[in-house]
Amino acid sequence: MLNKITVVGAGNVGATAAQRLAEKNLARTVVMVDVVEGVPQGKALDQWQSGPVEGYDTRIYGTNDYELARDSEIFVVTAGIARKPGMSRDDLVKTNAGIVKAVCEQIARVAPKSIIIVVSNPLDVMCYVAMKASGFPRERVIGMAGVLDTARYRMFLAEAMDVSVEDIQAMVLGGHGDTMVPLVSYTTVSGIPVTQLLAADKLAQIVTRTRNGGAEIVAHLKTGSAYYAPSAAAVQMVEAIVLDKKRILPCAAWLTGEYGLKDVYCGVPCKLGKGGLEQILEVTLTDQEKKDLYASAEAVRAIQAVVGL
Repeated sequence: MLNKITVVGAGNVGATAAQRLAEKNLARTVVMVDVVEGVPQGKALDQWQSGPVEGYDTRIYGTNDYELARDSEIFVVTAGIARKPGMSRDDLVKTNAGIVKAVCEQIARVAPKSIIIVVSNPLDVMCYVAMKASGFPRERVIGMAGVLDTARYRMFLAEAMDVSVEDIQAMVLGGHGDTMVPLVSYTTVSGIPVTQLLAADKLAQIVTRTRNGGAEIVAHLKTGSAYYAPSAAAVQMVEAIVLDKKRILPCAAWLTGEYGLKDVYCGVPCKLGKGGLEQILEVTLTDQEKKDLYASAEAVRAIQAVVGL
């Protein structure tokens, strides 16, 4: 258990993440920071009062400044505007880049040794903004992307085969968007290659649905975007770090030559432990997967260039 974890943004993703952090007893204190007066305070008080029911002693605070967040060991950054119908993640870039830049400058001021987990969209580019604004090394600025995308992929596969999601091993790499790369060659069901259990056309449909997973939810909600699964994915990353679990999870990481890619954030297999990003694992990809990963990384790089940090 850590002393303090801070969630920046008290909207749907942030508030749900804060609740999950408390329920898992990952910190003695959870702080929610938001610019809207009263919202983080009210939600935090409501969440704290659920402790006797859910069985946790974590104290949850809401605030509009960063002093309560001072010396937090981990920050989960969810701040930014959400997608609306017809809006791509990339449409969010300029507005959210300004928000994330300001947030991470504050994080560096009050908690210069902390680890940042970025959830704000467009995810990979916001990781770049966070790293530049904070001045932190790549080990301490990681993006929640592949964990969520992989969860969607696994659930769609489980539904298609009528099997438990627990038995599906899979990983989705690349940027968090339309160019993400589900690794079909590494997808198994209790060790059985998925290609032996599902026809190629069905697998292709599932890959496409995974890539459009967020947009599918936005189309239903009309005025919001996903938050239950994204918050669960972010908290899984936090848990791996807090408990030093050495989990191998697909996360957005700053690449310095891995997979032949450099100076770009991209989803790759990462080992997470108490140091944050402790290792990037390089696995052998098929020619098509390698081509798709490069294309995905270049799509991210193009938007990074627009940010201009």
